[in-house]
Amino acid sequence: MTQNSGIQNSNALPATFRALLLTKDGDAVSANVTDVSSQDLPAGEVTVKVDASDLNYKDGLAILGKLGIRTYPMVPGIDFAGTVLDSSDSRYQAGDAVTLTGWGVGERHWGGYAELARVKADWLVKTPERFSAAEAMAVGTAGLTAMLCVMALEDAGLKPEDGEVLVTGAAGGVGSVAVSLLAARGYRVTAATGRAETEGEYLRGLGASELLDRHELSALKKPLEKERWAAAVDVAGGATLAGVLASTKYGGHVAACGLADSASLTTSVLPFILRNVTLHGVDSVQCPAPQRQRAWDRLAAELPEKLLKDGVQMAKLEDLPRLATEILAGQVRGRTVIKLS
Repeated sequence: MTQNSGIQNSNALPATFRALLLTKDGDAVSANVTDVSSQDLPAGEVTVKVDASDLNYKDGLAILGKLGIRTYPMVPGIDFAGTVLDSSDSRYQAGDAVTLTGWGVGERHWGGYAELARVKADWLVKTPERFSAAEAMAVGTAGLTAMLCVMALEDAGLKPEDGEVLVTGAAGGVGSVAVSLLAARGYRVTAATGRAETEGEYLRGLGASELLDRHELSALKKPLEKERWAAAVDVAGGATLAGVLASTKYGGHVAACGLADSASLTTSVLPFILRNVTLHGVDSVQCPAPQRQRAWDRLAAELPEKLLKDGVQMAKLEDLPRLATEILAGQVRGRTVIKLS
């Protein structure tokens, strides 16, 4: 197969397909776009022609050899959307539009940075009719995680009239979707970022009412600071999350979903036992199917159309090594969609 031929919809698989393949020699991990034999596809009930993938922080870690992948060669890419080519599971038929996020794909099982993928049927959802494959990936793990955070806060009773909602890492993938979703639902959103000078206009366009330098949060050192936030979505962890907890109002809720700052958390029990603050852990990787489907249905119904276009950049497999470096350095705004077809 030539490098420009692509994969067409057909029940007959091509002999080879293009993929970004990670290999390891000693301690050195290399990432190269290459032709891979279809016979090397992993086990699974459903084979998918991948139309689009995306770029997440975890993908950057994988490509640069910092994720702790144990088995090589590996095709990274924790998300993909495409069309079913073949299925031994009755829930999916050839031609179905499907989306996958999480489940260890791109970490323990070959992922979405390839023209073909073969996965377990249980890992898939049918792509909502509203979204093309590229639009589903403009949502991706980041959008799913953001919606799960919003759901966690609202399931706990949060309402727009309760007060300000803080979103950290607001210019990134999860943060930008969270800002947009919350603002669209009538919340007054404060966007915390380290890039206010360059991203302020973008964040206000998403619906942020106010901008906050993220360093103001990590600089908060008292176990209890002035009460400000009715709720928060935190993607940073570390000192940022500690500052968020210390400044959350009585009875407030914080949804934590990331570790862009640090996986460590040095805090005290005082926000919990004196202010009745609740910290919700949010995971999208192994999110149960009913909750996952509920989140995707809400995204299809509620995600502002603007977010599917503004702040979304398109890229190719060959761009991924460069993009991996940029996303780890905090230089990627919004969402990046990787086109495979």
